Amino acid sequence: MELRLDEPLWLFLLVPAIGYFGWFGIKNFPTSSKLAKVVYILRIATVALLIFALAAPSLFRPVKEEQVIFLLDRSASLEGMEKEMATAIETALSAKKDHQSVGVYTFAEDFLSLMPLTAESEVLPADLAIGQDGHTNIARALELASNSGDTDLATRVVILTDGNETQSSVLESLNRLESDRLQVDVWPIEQTAQNDIAVSRFETPSRAFLGEAQSFSVTVDSDAVAQAKLVFSMNDRDLDTKEIDLSEGQNVFNYSYPASSEGLLKYEVRLEADQDAFLENNSLVSVTEVSGNPEVLVVNGGEPSPIPDLLDRNNLRVTELSSDQLPSSLSGILRYDSIIFDNVSGTSVGEQQMNIIEQAVQQFGVGFMMVGGEQSFGLGGYFKTPIERLLPVEMEVKGKHELPSLGLMIVMDRSGSMMGMKMELAKEAAARSVELLRPNDILGVIAFDDHPWEIFSAAKVTDPQDAVDKILGITPGGGTEIYSSLQQAYMELENLELQRKHIILLTDGQSATSNDYGALIEGGKDNNITLSTVSIGQDADRNLLEQLANTGSGRFYDVTDATTIPAILSRETIMMSRTFIVDEPFYPVVYDSQWNELFGDGVPQLNAYIATTAKSTASVALESEEGDPVLASWNYGLGKTVAYTSGSGAWSGDFQNWDRWPDFWNHSVAELLPAFEEIPYSVTRKEQGVYTVEDPTQSSAILTVTAVDEQGNELPLQTEPVAPGKVDVKVDADSGLVFFSVTNENGAAYKTGLTIPYGDEYRTAETNVPLLTTLAERTGGQVLTTMDEAFRDMPFTSGTSRPIQLFLLFAAMVLFFSDITLRRFGLLKPGLKRKAAKEEASSPAAIDQLIKAKKRG
Repeated sequence: MELRLDEPLWLFLLVPAIGYFGWFGIKNFPTSSKLAKVVYILRIATVALLIFALAAPSLFRPVKEEQVIFLLDRSASLEGMEKEMATAIETALSAKKDHQSVGVYTFAEDFLSLMPLTAESEVLPADLAIGQDGHTNIARALELASNSGDTDLATRVVILTDGNETQSSVLESLNRLESDRLQVDVWPIEQTAQNDIAVSRFETPSRAFLGEAQSFSVTVDSDAVAQAKLVFSMNDRDLDTKEIDLSEGQNVFNYSYPASSEGLLKYEVRLEADQDAFLENNSLVSVTEVSGNPEVLVVNGGEPSPIPDLLDRNNLRVTELSSDQLPSSLSGILRYDSIIFDNVSGTSVGEQQMNIIEQAVQQFGVGFMMVGGEQSFGLGGYFKTPIERLLPVEMEVKGKHELPSLGLMIVMDRSGSMMGMKMELAKEAAARSVELLRPNDILGVIAFDDHPWEIFSAAKVTDPQDAVDKILGITPGGGTEIYSSLQQAYMELENLELQRKHIILLTDGQSATSNDYGALIEGGKDNNITLSTVSIGQDADRNLLEQLANTGSGRFYDVTDATTIPAILSRETIMMSRTFIVDEPFYPVVYDSQWNELFGDGVPQLNAYIATTAKSTASVALESEEGDPVLASWNYGLGKTVAYTSGSGAWSGDFQNWDRWPDFWNHSVAELLPAFEEIPYSVTRKEQGVYTVEDPTQSSAILTVTAVDEQGNELPLQTEPVAPGKVDVKVDADSGLVFFSVTNENGAAYKTGLTIPYGDEYRTAETNVPLLTTLAERTGGQVLTTMDEAFRDMPFTSGTSRPIQLFLLFAAMVLFFSDITLRRFGLLKPGLKRKAAKEEASSPAAIDQLIKAKKRG
């Protein structure tokens, strides 16, 4: 047991205290009373205790136990070395002393336990833990390891690594480690990656003009002489293939390709070789902005659209695709300046593609126009989707249209095969249908496996939230039996007095029984009941479901993308609950708008449109006689969007014969083109994951940066202002292509694509011996030559410390109150007081007083 002081500098306070009390004692102590001397001593003791308490004293009890913790680097750069490292540790365990506990952990980007700290001799598991190996974070591993055991024991951490950290800084982490009994040893490991071929650099022009020759520069690093192929692609389509011969070291190849398309083009180079250590470093992407005439994408719903033939192809590049050909990546969408959906159903687009289009419009200024038709707007299932958010109109009709009464039954499969995303999306779709119904509508939901489960029977939804909660609480399980559930749905609807009665059947399987569906459905038609069916996945009985929908006067949906399920049920619910198509010829009312020059002399007659509601900030150019918007526009983020609720064909009536019909479409496209000022901001890579964005014109004070990945997901950013018009941006993104949208306080904007290269983990490198040596020296450790040295004697002593600061403070408090008590009551004891009273009573004066008192009596 020994006394230790954590803050010994406080003891210097003893110097003035000794001076003060010494001077007072020499001057007054000899002539002081006994009470004053006792108080003087108490005060000295109180002050001394307080000063020692400030020094944070503790009693240290040494123990013999020690800890040795091994950290194995299992990052990608050391792939294949795990067993060799584990074997070295197992061999060294024979040198472990009885008083030493051993723990083994592995690390890369994460930190996992292989063998918890134990004093027993144990064998390491045969299979090492598998985790995130894309980075090397030594700092985090060291901090977690140092706190994984008893911090009172002397601890040695042995790190087996190549020292090539790609996250954090282990030397900086040493400043955060508070243990004074920690020593770090290192065991340098050499990378074993051989025959590795990597694309280390890929450069294309940042900007080019249509038809201009573009220079591609590719740098390939190789560990040995080899042969390989370079495959170039543009917007995910192969462009060219080159056979290359590689020498050891760095190889540079230059090629030239004409700019054959406009817009923001994604180029990718991919390396193919027979033998290669890392596949992760075999590709890089680059982005080139090709200038030329604006490019318009017209998406049709399956039938060719008349719009491309009406556009001015001399000044516009026009591409027409069907909805199933719509690009599924942000880079594919950003090559177009504007997009027109001509009678396209939301069930054929999917939620992810809608998200990508929304990001393209909001963050990158791509224009978007939706043209009406029986598959468009609310009828297309766009209610509460990203497309509805970006349009200037709402799918919900809030006018005075007379809407039919509706009874809706949703019959949904809850069998075991629906488990996972299909079940969740089906529940979300059913819950969304609840939101679409009006207060007087009837809704019932049946979930089935091998028999029906009535979630709630057909009735008015008095508590929408309760209905949604019941639907979301459905769990999968069991087999598949369709007929009995469908029969129950028909029975619940047949006697209801409603204008429309509709059943939606959703399943991914085949019924276990065969029954007379025809008689059931024909009987339902006599009661005005219609049926639509949704087939999910490859195992569903498509033939049966399509036949049921045709017989039931409904629609059949063959779903390959499960994310379209909510849009399908929304479309079905909206089609049945609202009269959206206004099919009566009318002359639209013209308002002041950007189309004034076209509509100045009046407009022809239109035949039909889909009823919608204009949003509060939308600009309405044409309106129906019933107050519904026919042509509306607004700004959405950096982009512009237009809603034309009539159609491009027969719905447009006399518009098709109007001599200014082509001008209408060309003017609409012109409205969709970006109108903001574009400044070519400088975006440069500062370090891995960190980019510097700067305004070269020095006209910006505040820059706002948004990053979006290829799937349309907005990425989390950390921005740090460096100077006016200059910020550092930290992006957490996987390797690939990320798109930056940069705006300033004046509305100027810029869009660009950035290559996030593969991590430094996949770059071959020499062992970082200087870092490892410094790490060991700063903690008093060693660069081990044999693993047995890990169990050598430690320079620190293990033990437990018990602070006595509170005890000293308590003692000082007791002495302080003792001082106060003595100064108040003195040193006299009760016995002395009685003796003094007796002596006073026997004195002559006292006797005289007693005699006088007796005579008076």
